[in-house]
Amino acid sequence: MDCCSSQEDPSYAPFRNGARVEEMTVLGKDFSARGRREIRDGSFQFLATLLFGLSLALFVILMGLLMKDLRRKFLSSYESYALPHSSSSQVWHSMSEEELMRRASMLPLVLSQPHRRTPKVAFMFLARGRLPLEPIWEKFFKGHESFFSIYLHSSPEFTDDVHSESSVFHNRRIPSKPVEWGRASMVDAERRLLANALLDCSNERFVLLSETCIPIFNFTTIYNQLINSNHSFLSSFDDPRPIGRGRYNKRMSPTISISEWRKGSQWFEVHRKLAIQIVSDRKYYPVFKDHCMPPCYMDEHYLATLVAMISPGLNSNRTITWVDWSTRGSHPKSFLKKDVSEALLNQIRDGSNCTYNGRMTSVCFLFARKFQPSSLEPLLKLSPTLLGF
Repeated sequence: MDCCSSQEDPSYAPFRNGARVEEMTVLGKDFSARGRREIRDGSFQFLATLLFGLSLALFVILMGLLMKDLRRKFLSSYESYALPHSSSSQVWHSMSEEELMRRASMLPLVLSQPHRRTPKVAFMFLARGRLPLEPIWEKFFKGHESFFSIYLHSSPEFTDDVHSESSVFHNRRIPSKPVEWGRASMVDAERRLLANALLDCSNERFVLLSETCIPIFNFTTIYNQLINSNHSFLSSFDDPRPIGRGRYNKRMSPTISISEWRKGSQWFEVHRKLAIQIVSDRKYYPVFKDHCMPPCYMDEHYLATLVAMISPGLNSNRTITWVDWSTRGSHPKSFLKKDVSEALLNQIRDGSNCTYNGRMTSVCFLFARKFQPSSLEPLLKLSPTLLGF
């Protein structure tokens, strides 16, 4: 049962509505009448039957009380992690990596508190340190506090994490570990962000962003596009080139065959059901960790392959984060102050066609990267008129 459901487990209904008590009363009256009849007939077999019946009734009642107590303790043990949090509350915790993943994958089975909730989008930032484009994001989030959550994964060496209490990034840093580009630690960080975000049952959509990402529409537009989508947005495709199938390791077989091998963008957006499947994976992740090492880059292949194998129908197979690969290098083009213009942003916003919920649309990208710190000034100047915040 989903942790966000307010439906109560029907197996506890008999102990809630008193049906068992009524049954015991009827049983007792039956034994009493039978006892008087058998005593008149001189039979004492009734005594043994009576004792057995009373013992059985007592056992059923005690088991019911025990089950209710265990259920209460089970739910209370998750209470501090499964209840919705405000967008500015503390997300730091002392759980181990194993406990975090276990709790995140088990939460859908926990009966939820019967409160009404507003679905939120979890914005998960994977950064080395402080976000250089933070002022853009502060403007973007302003006034929409009930509709989003923020999670920040940064290098453990980064200690200059001082945000005022009024900042949307205040207390939003999660327990983090070192990340090395192209290694399994990058995927570990992504799964860590997902697991932390899953602990808030109000989070319905989960988007991974870098420190060089910017939003290219206002909050309302992006929120509606994500919440109303029937699919996740995770790039996944079969690339026959050396930088695609050429990275496949035969040692992955038979768990993963070359025909199942996929490539995609690291920057994804997934809905809750798919996020749970990702953090619950114990079958494919170890295979990737053992056999996908540079020049095989795990962050480009693991999720693209995993989702294509376990839930292809839940995915749109495209990303919503725009990048410019025209430089043909191992990294996309970076944008500096001199590169930012209204024409560039309009091209990113309206220069593509794609499918959304079965219909063609020009709104294919909601975010863009890689925008360097020097681009902040022109972006702030353009944001009120062009981006609407």
